Amino acid sequence: MIEGSLPRLEFWCELQCPDCRTALDDVRALRARYGDALPIELRHFPLEKHKHAYAAAEAAEEAFAQGKGWEYVEALLARVDELDRGGHKLLIEVAGEIGLDAEEVELALVDGRHMLIVDADQAEGSAIGVSGTPTYVIAGKRLDGGKSQDGLREQIIEILEQHSSAR
Repeated sequence: MIEGSLPRLEFWCELQCPDCRTALDDVRALRARYGDALPIELRHFPLEKHKHAYAAAEAAEEAFAQGKGWEYVEALLARVDELDRGGHKLLIEVAGEIGLDAEEVELALVDGRHMLIVDADQAEGSAIGVSGTPTYVIAGKRLDGGKSQDGLREQIIEILEQHSSAR
């Protein structure tokens, strides 16, 4: 583990994207290697081709508000193949399974309390060139994983090592 703070890693994700489920392995490995020294932030980039991705992003934001955001993201991505069929019902079901207040998650989907966060992420992602998911941004560098995730973890580690040696 590296002492001190490292640059924030933004994980641009779409919660109906099978590639983002695979990308969680990289996120877990980076957490294991760097611990709390590496701040990892989930950023939402729901794609139009996935009809439940926007609602999933809203539900994830409610999960973060309830203190179980990453747990919800992991649980939902583990069932990404079911989301197309299950839709809102699955979003609520997963919330209950991990101990969230499922009624509050459902209410958040109805009242849209997290829409501004999701919209802001989507607009910022578009502005910085995110076009697919998963995408990482670290130390001002964008690493696109939408077509291939091969070597992305190694690229992130290289950037982090360069950052650490420059300090």
